[in-house]
Amino acid sequence: PRIIEAISEARAHGDLKENAEYHAAREQQGFAEGRIAEIEAKLSNAQIIDVSKLNAQGKVVFGATVELEEEGGSGAVIYQIVGDDEADIKAGRISVSSPIARALIGKEEGDLVTVLAPGGEKKFEILAVEYK
Repeated sequence: PRIIEAISEARAHGDLKENAEYHAAREQQGFAEGRIAEIEAKLSNAQIIDVSKLNAQGKVVFGATVELEEEGGSGAVIYQIVGDDEADIKAGRISVSSPIARALIGKEEGDLVTVLAPGGEKKFEILAVEYK
């Protein structure tokens, strides 16, 4: 609605060929329509996964919650491996495509993993793997 109002207001200013407000509003409209199409495509391909019913046999998989301790670290951290759109590091949700998740996938409790992070190489021990 806000973009449509901006287009209507810009049209009221007269000649559209040299009307910067009109062109800016149309550009915003195009961006919004593209974003809507992108979200609709994601929704049409989305699948609901009940992580508690996975038969992953103790391995780290998409949706798993993993407790880790960094080598020489000061304590454990807990992350859930989620899709790119759900990732929120502050809430303990990391993207499946992140360096740490890629290093964890397929590993199991007790394994040591090496993560090639932007800040350098880090080593972690997997303390626990849960599916909740």
